[in-house]
Amino acid sequence: MQVKYVDLSKQYKEKMPEFLKAVEKVLNSGNLVLGEEVKKFEGKFAKYCQTKYAIGVANGTDALILSMKALEVGHGDEVIVPPNSFLATASSVILAGAKPVFVDVRGDLNINPDLIERAITKKTKAIIPVHLTGRPADMKPIIEIARKHNLYVIEDAAQAVGAEYYGKRVGSFGIAGCFSFHPLKNLGAAGDAGAITANSEELYKKLLKARNHGLKNRDECEFWSLNSRLDAIQAAILNVKLKYLDKWTEKRRKNAQYYIKKLRGLVELPLEKTFEKCVYHTFVIQTYNRDGLKTFLENKGIETKIHYPIPIHLQQAAKDLGCKKGNFPETERQLDRMLSLPIYAELPKEMQEEVVKRIREFKNKDGK
Repeated sequence: MQVKYVDLSKQYKEKMPEFLKAVEKVLNSGNLVLGEEVKKFEGKFAKYCQTKYAIGVANGTDALILSMKALEVGHGDEVIVPPNSFLATASSVILAGAKPVFVDVRGDLNINPDLIERAITKKTKAIIPVHLTGRPADMKPIIEIARKHNLYVIEDAAQAVGAEYYGKRVGSFGIAGCFSFHPLKNLGAAGDAGAITANSEELYKKLLKARNHGLKNRDECEFWSLNSRLDAIQAAILNVKLKYLDKWTEKRRKNAQYYIKKLRGLVELPLEKTFEKCVYHTFVIQTYNRDGLKTFLENKGIETKIHYPIPIHLQQAAKDLGCKKGNFPETERQLDRMLSLPIYAELPKEMQEEVVKRIREFKNKDGK
């Protein structure tokens, strides 16, 4: 049986008439950049994230860059980030003009709050916790540390739309929440798209200008900035998908619980705590002989992924940051153990059963 890691076409096929109607409406309007569809999405998305405002932008990386620039995080500043995220978390700090300072993670793959204070210096201006895999970072101690040291908290919620921590949704804890709607995300556009959530009216108004060259109006520019506007067609598609997001999230959670029930005792599993609601952008197991398992599954027609095989601090692009192997032991311990299994909402039950069957088969043969 062939089991894809993800099948983006299924979601569109199921709702194709709705998507086509939404796109046709935009094309007929002639308003292809920003406009009413974007405003509609921003209002709905802010409500979904339990924030006052949402600002549609071109992608998740721009969401991070624009948030930092709007908060005047830049040259001479340091920003605390985890080393095991997708590289955009750190690269956005550099592109904003600041320096990323890495802090190791815990077993849940999220930044370890116990290690943050020792990384704070006079130059530290912000903390960017990443809600990796769709699991919320431990925000209470992070917010407390930020308040104590007068730091901004900018949430990287690219993988975690709809995730909750003590009943509150990610993107509503910090001064800004940054989301990606890349097609592979739980709420994915038909191309690149992103958003920033905020509760500050001042920040909101500044970001509206910042995403549009810093323009006050068509002719007057208040400050230099990016062109990072959300396309109306992407907003229209997102408006359709947002209606079904909770349903799709519950399907992912159901798939996750099936894995947890059937694979318990065979591999290390992502067990969420009572105060967490994880949305499982990825379902990451950890296991001995990960590469052997991955190859075995591939030979059986099952596609898996590794998120991410090279941590940010060991990337060639990061060599000038002065990090070396051994600096972040928990991140590096997980490197050879992590494997992401298919988890998407439309995953057929028989395919998930096949994944479990083959993992059990490998473990029985491997003996570990």
